Amino acid sequence: MNSGKHIFNQLVGFLPKRTFDGIVKKYGGDRYVKTFTCWNQLLVMMFGQLSSCDSLREVICIISAIKNKSYHLGFGSGDIKLSNVAYANANRDYRIFEEFAYYMINLAQSKRLDREFILHGKFYAFDSTTIDLCLSLFRWASFRKAKGGIKVHTLFDVVTQIPTYIHITEAKVHDVNAMDDIPYEPYAFYIFDKGYYDLARLYRINIIDSFFVIRQKSHLNYEVVEGEDLLDGTDNVLLDQTIRLTGYQTKKKYPGALRRIVYYAPELKRTFTFLTNNFALKASDIALLYKQRWQVELFFRWIKQHLRVTSFWGNTENAVRIQIYVAVITYCLVAIVEHECELKRTTFNVLRVVSRVLTDKTPIRDLFNGTEKLPDVCDQPVQLEFAFKY
Repeated sequence: MNSGKHIFNQLVGFLPKRTFDGIVKKYGGDRYVKTFTCWNQLLVMMFGQLSSCDSLREVICIISAIKNKSYHLGFGSGDIKLSNVAYANANRDYRIFEEFAYYMINLAQSKRLDREFILHGKFYAFDSTTIDLCLSLFRWASFRKAKGGIKVHTLFDVVTQIPTYIHITEAKVHDVNAMDDIPYEPYAFYIFDKGYYDLARLYRINIIDSFFVIRQKSHLNYEVVEGEDLLDGTDNVLLDQTIRLTGYQTKKKYPGALRRIVYYAPELKRTFTFLTNNFALKASDIALLYKQRWQVELFFRWIKQHLRVTSFWGNTENAVRIQIYVAVITYCLVAIVEHECELKRTTFNVLRVVSRVLTDKTPIRDLFNGTEKLPDVCDQPVQLEFAFKY
């Protein structure tokens, strides 16, 4: 089916172009455009992401070097000029790429819902990553006196391994404020690190019948309602208690009951204490869920290393947002291709392979036939350090 097509063309074939064209029409993205359309812009940006380019100039240099393949790769019939791409990134409405990114997120999530997971249900990890920017170039992203930056807050589906919600703010915005914008779902689990320890906001999650798992902070005043005695350490669970907060302010912020679990991680030889409002799951399963928080950390690591969002290709806020959303689109596209082609590889491994052979004409499935299945980028102890870092 894909015989004679470049790897990049084969990947692009999985993009819903009709949907993208509808979004472009909605925002008037191609109004008065003669050659370099929003679709061409998307493909140029995706090619640069997959090629791990550090600058827009590098992207254009590579495309110019393969000029004879430019039309077949989808970049358009004319020459791709640096000034045209830079102008498009600075002036075309970033909401075109934002809306398409969320469409790709939903598409990738729906296709990967059948992935096997340790528990049945919906489980999300929420975290943020700060991307430093040069204040002299990105004056709109002031962070500190001599430093600029933005934060990318991400809600990550640990079952499908797809980011389901992306919220971009100034770096000076505190993490807990982003909790107000999370699209909570009833009966879904939300896993937070200590940076999101806000009892009032956690109680709101409890009110809407959602569940949370978070590390306990020290010096918490509480009384034990049930489970005061130490357990025998089965499944490495030392304590499983039902508690109520007794501090004057804390009991006002969280008047309900909480479940307190003390868990020993033998791999790290450390003890961790979790708080949750779920009383149905086994205590060991709660600890196991918190371990899954490493997935969002790996997503940040992968997207920084392989989908180029640490060196931006434009100085305006619009250009930065477009680049981030194109990175998310690229990540979701590779996840969809992995599922549709039944590659049975991690998204990271597929990215690593296809990014090196974008202009090759080998069918994607053949790239992975007979090759060794590589492990994840981090071994299990490092994953646990990610999970229990905060």
